[in-house]
Amino acid sequence: MVNNGSSQTPTAGVNRAGLAWKTCAGCGGKIADRFLLYAMDSYWHSRCLKCSCCQAQLGEIGTSCYTKSGMILCRNDYIRLFGNSGACSACGQSIPASELVMRAQGNVYHLKCFTCATCRNRLVPGDRFHYINGSLFCEHDRPTSLINGHLNPLQSNPLLSDQKVC
Repeated sequence: MVNNGSSQTPTAGVNRAGLAWKTCAGCGGKIADRFLLYAMDSYWHSRCLKCSCCQAQLGEIGTSCYTKSGMILCRNDYIRLFGNSGACSACGQSIPASELVMRAQGNVYHLKCFTCATCRNRLVPGDRFHYINGSLFCEHDRPTSLINGHLNPLQSNPLLSDQKVC
């Protein structure tokens, strides 16, 4: 499991047989199970370490997890929420977990960065846009070669907003 670099010390104790027991970071109970997980500098029952979005038990779906802004995420939800890098595809800056985002062709953008490459007007939910060679174009500013049929339209969809908070 991935470690987020926190300096918290895991809670432990000793049972009657003199064996150390751990306290689960998820439920706060003692971990007497044969197997336990260690993630984010804490111990977890395998049933308690779950993705903050889809609630999948992370120990059952892989050997890693992701953490950002206090959320514990499976790989699929991390990529869905933050893209492959967790950064805006336009400006390259990090996107906080609580911030609303816009998406196109698997890329994630700050709301303020989701703009037409020509006129720089912000694209908002309900706008039609074209995604061509990594650039966004509003309906009015789409390249004329697209209108004349010289380029294959890679994307022409109504724009929908997407929230990061699950």
